[in-house]
Amino acid sequence: MNKLRKALVDEKWKKSSLLICLAAMLFGLLFSRAILSSALIVFVVIRILHKNILSRLRIFFASPLLWSMSLLFLLPFISGLWSRDVSEWSQILLIKLPLLLLPVCFAGCDFFVFKDWEKIAFSFLIIITGGVCWSLWQYFPNAVSIHAGYLKAHTIETPLGNDHVRFSLLVAIALLTAVFLLIQKRKNEKRIVLILLSFVTLVFVFYLHILAVRTGIFCLYFGVFVLLIWLIRKRRNKLKYALVLILMLLFPVISYFVFPTFKNRITYFKYDWSLIQKNIFVPGSNDGDRFFSIKAGWRLLNEKPLTGVGFGDIRKETGEFYELNYPQATLADKILPSSEWMMYGAGVGWPGLILFSFSMLVPFFLQRLRKNIFWILLNSFIAFSYLFDIGLEVQFGVFIHAFVLLWWYKWLQLQE
Repeated sequence: MNKLRKALVDEKWKKSSLLICLAAMLFGLLFSRAILSSALIVFVVIRILHKNILSRLRIFFASPLLWSMSLLFLLPFISGLWSRDVSEWSQILLIKLPLLLLPVCFAGCDFFVFKDWEKIAFSFLIIITGGVCWSLWQYFPNAVSIHAGYLKAHTIETPLGNDHVRFSLLVAIALLTAVFLLIQKRKNEKRIVLILLSFVTLVFVFYLHILAVRTGIFCLYFGVFVLLIWLIRKRRNKLKYALVLILMLLFPVISYFVFPTFKNRITYFKYDWSLIQKNIFVPGSNDGDRFFSIKAGWRLLNEKPLTGVGFGDIRKETGEFYELNYPQATLADKILPSSEWMMYGAGVGWPGLILFSFSMLVPFFLQRLRKNIFWILLNSFIAFSYLFDIGLEVQFGVFIHAFVLLWWYKWLQLQE
């Protein structure tokens, strides 16, 4: 009896500690790198230093999502065999290490029930709402100057060290989370909870239009469109949802006249795109820099199609591409290939690009989740963000990818 009581106490302590770590990681994501790193280390230590580590590894290798996510670490790791800049390569591996450790840590976690993952969801919404409010606090007192800045590729200040691309993705995921909770709880939850969820949903929609970052805007409209099509197919009152769908198609036009940042972002995009079409390189441009960096990645991929240049040498090789083809480029313009597909292609050749694509596709074919519309949308958001961004090359992006996917994977599998 004493042994049983002790085992239950140990299990309860471990569960509480892990939940606190998960909440702390979310808080640290927005407000403190130190808290994020510390909570992540504690979480990994608790999960890995365990007598059942071998059984957890068996679960890891039996789950396509878990081991395919680890490929995102293993491919850069293998490229160290032909990377000349070992210092750069080792820094890249350190950033990507959670892509290996977190899947192993999430293997198992059977003592977490649906309500536990739901607590993480509410914590996530509270923290993202706090980040949105902070960003809006920076915006409203300086709205006029910020509106002008949007014509020069500037944006509102955001959490995550002003990483507006990753933050817009987080807000889009938070919006998806709030809608999922609304649908889950519309019959059984207290009215105040439903009102609050509806309110934060509207706040996120409002904010994404003010922030006007392509990643967040695409995720918003794509998500709404797919959800409405899904509701039209599933629900009896098809006319109501069809009318909402038509209204949604008009909303970008309305937003153009209502949100100055949204309008100015489109104006700047049209200007930038006109330069790209003429193949004109202008230092300091936004989409222009991304386009020419992707050209650099494509060049590196095709110069060494079987192996790539190695992750440690991508930065150096990209810089040489700019010096040869666009000598007017400043140091700030010489960015890494602005697409994760091109990063893995440049680093590990066509095998890297193909295996990266495989890792992105695996979540859509998981037996228990492949028909879950929210899981499909979540993975679509994340995969799209990598077309024109390199989220897996920065600490925040790596954590968002690993944590959000693994949290939703565990959460939705327990959905009744």
